[in-house]
Amino acid sequence: MTAAEHHIVPRRPPSSGSPGSSGSSGSGSSGAAGSPGFGDGDGTPPGDRRRMIRRRLITLTIIILLIGIPAGYLVISAGQSRRSGKDKEAEASAQGLREDWPSGMQRRIFELPIPGNAVGVQYYETNNWKASRMYVKFRTTSAGLDRFLSGVGTGRAALETGKVTIGQRDIKITGWLFGPGVDWSGTVHRNKDPRPTQSITVNMTDPAAPVVYVVSAATP
Repeated sequence: MTAAEHHIVPRRPPSSGSPGSSGSSGSGSSGAAGSPGFGDGDGTPPGDRRRMIRRRLITLTIIILLIGIPAGYLVISAGQSRRSGKDKEAEASAQGLREDWPSGMQRRIFELPIPGNAVGVQYYETNNWKASRMYVKFRTTSAGLDRFLSGVGTGRAALETGKVTIGQRDIKITGWLFGPGVDWSGTVHRNKDPRPTQSITVNMTDPAAPVVYVVSAATP
């Protein structure tokens, strides 16, 4: 038989079940499933997801601190301010007046021109959200009393015989006594806010050595 008489049989492609095909398919699936750097099927690397969650938590914490701390401070500050005035008044009542001169600044603020020859000077200052008060007691001479009254903005003619101008609230704080048997004279010198108002009571039993009691109250 000659070469021309031979029939050419076409080659059949390998079936899907052939060993070569199975190996190729299995290798491709394994490679896709085991690819590193992808998580939860959304294409986001796990490291990036953790950093994003951490940033969100930090941002939320900062927002809470920025809002919460100032609000809490205001509440605490308001409560402390209300208690502070009561505590200072109670402290004044417990300790009594201080045996000393108020500072020059205190005397200017409360407009208390204590004469230079004053002796036995005592004072105490209280402050709260309603008003500030300066309590002062001193002994002076007749001329010193005139200088003091003139410096305040009033005069001896304004003193009313038998009048005590210090109220019970201030008496309780200072412990001052304004009983009978004493020649009391008093006046109230009022100023327009924010300047202080002075309630002045003088023991005139010894006219040559009067004792002056003053409460100067200023409203902020």
